[in-house]
Amino acid sequence: MTDAPAIDAVPDKGRPADVIEASAPAKVNLALHVTGQRADGYHELDSFVVFADVMDNLTLAPSDAMRMKVKGAFADGVPSDVSNIAWKAAELCGQNFDITLTKNIPHGAGLGGGSSDAAAVLRSLDRADLAAQLGADVPVCLWAGPQRMRGIGEVLDRIWPVPQFALVLVNPKVHVATPDVFAELADKTNPPMTDLPEGMDADWIGWLADQRNDLQPAAIRVAPVMADALAALEDAQIARMSGSGSTCFGIYPDLASAEAAAARIAEDHPDWWVTASQTVGADLS
Repeated sequence: MTDAPAIDAVPDKGRPADVIEASAPAKVNLALHVTGQRADGYHELDSFVVFADVMDNLTLAPSDAMRMKVKGAFADGVPSDVSNIAWKAAELCGQNFDITLTKNIPHGAGLGGGSSDAAAVLRSLDRADLAAQLGADVPVCLWAGPQRMRGIGEVLDRIWPVPQFALVLVNPKVHVATPDVFAELADKTNPPMTDLPEGMDADWIGWLADQRNDLQPAAIRVAPVMADALAALEDAQIARMSGSGSTCFGIYPDLASAEAAAARIAEDHPDWWVTASQTVGADLS
């Protein structure tokens, strides 16, 4: 495939000299194959990753000491100290900031929110070289465009060109612990993804239909409500779980269709988090 332009898919906003503003988009695994397990216990994956225009926002102001404030719809339960991965990213860069993190992405939802937050900090401070020290999902979040992620997350290929997907994201607001899901995984050695399509006009939906999320059956056993979330997306072209849960996605023909589906699902399940979205990074020219 042709290389994507070597720029960030979600560029940081214009910033004053002493303040950094950055966006951290949600990561969605449109396919996730578990292909093996290493001797050290880490699982090897083959995943097609895109990023949605649902984003956390961060502001970093130089300070004499590290401080953090977390606000937004999903602030509850998010640490505001050194245990927060965005704090760790800034600290690893050797600088002190007053950090304000606005959480618009549900945490613990299989959308890579924390990893994307950390990547946004590193991207803003031009320290992408530190990403692997913060977790397996941080490197893929540095460039928020379509990628194939292999190994334990360290083998990354930018995929370009890729059409823009209209999505509905559905989270039934249950916590699905990743170790519990892997513990339920019946087979940890599965086939990798088939060769990715090439070009904007290729049959991406047909290709995705032939792929899998190998963690989905295990996650449903851990949290049966995940099956209800998938059933709510039955009119989608593709309905699947992202990551290890608990968010499911549906791909729709266009944003209007996605918005209509999101409105219907939200009305039927007012206690769930439901939003229509589009992928970012589809046109970087």
